[in-house]
Amino acid sequence: MSDFFEDLGKRITEVADDIGKKAGDTFEVERRKSQIRSLKRANERDFIEIGQMVYDKFRGGEVSDLDYTALCEAIEKRDEEVSKHEEEIQRIKEVF
Repeated sequence: MSDFFEDLGKRITEVADDIGKKAGDTFEVERRKSQIRSLKRANERDFIEIGQMVYDKFRGGEVSDLDYTALCEAIEKRDEEVSKHEEEIQRIKEVF
């Protein structure tokens, strides 16, 4: 009879551990999705700013690619971070 309760206790512990891991994975996926949304919003703001800069330069008769380099690099960096987060989400989901 004690073997039954021992086995039951082990099984309950395994199930609790599994539930805890899945909850942690779900939290991690949601945290990364939130980071992705933040990165994409930042890119959208920079795209708007780039557009305004281009238009202002156009209206002033001057256009210089160097003025846009920093914003473009920031956008590229955030896009790379988004890709990394998406890959990690996929990896976490595959474990489920």
